[in-house]
Order: sequence, then C-alpha cells, then structure tokens
Amino acid sequence: MAEVGGLAADRLRSIVQRIERLEEEKQALAQDIREVYAEAKGAGFDTKILRQVIKLRKLERAERQEQEALIELYQQALGMLETA
Repeated sequence: MAEVGGLAADRLRSIVQRIERLEEEKQALAQDIREVYAEAKGAGFDTKILRQVIKLRKLERAERQEQEALIELYQQALGMLETA
C-alpha cells in the first residue's frame, strides 16, 4: 500500500465495508437460528439434543460411526452400559 489516499485506501475501505456488512448479516442469521431453536423448544423438542443431532449430521457417515463406536466403548469402560 504505497498510496495513502489513493487506490490502496479505496480498496481497503471497500474490504472493511464488506466485512462489516457480512458481520451484520452473520448476527442476523445467528438471531434467526436462536429463534428457530426457541420455536423447537416451544414445540417440546430438547434443544440440547437437537444441537447434537445437527452436529452429527454435518459429519461423514464413517466419521459419525467411528465417534459413536468410541462413545460406546468409553461408556462400557466406565460401566455406564448394561451388559448383555
């Protein structure tokens, strides 16, 4: 950025404004998500479980299965599961 008041400053200003606009959009989306969770809670759904389900849906099937197997293994090791 050799120029202080020229093109470099204009480019910087443009980038900063875009970031600020995106941050505002991100806050609006976060508020929308909170409202949907509140709606789910009002409909009787457990929002903690709902968040976990959404997190799991983001994973690939193999990764999800690996996590589930490890959780089960840890629960068995801690005596949290009934033995058949």
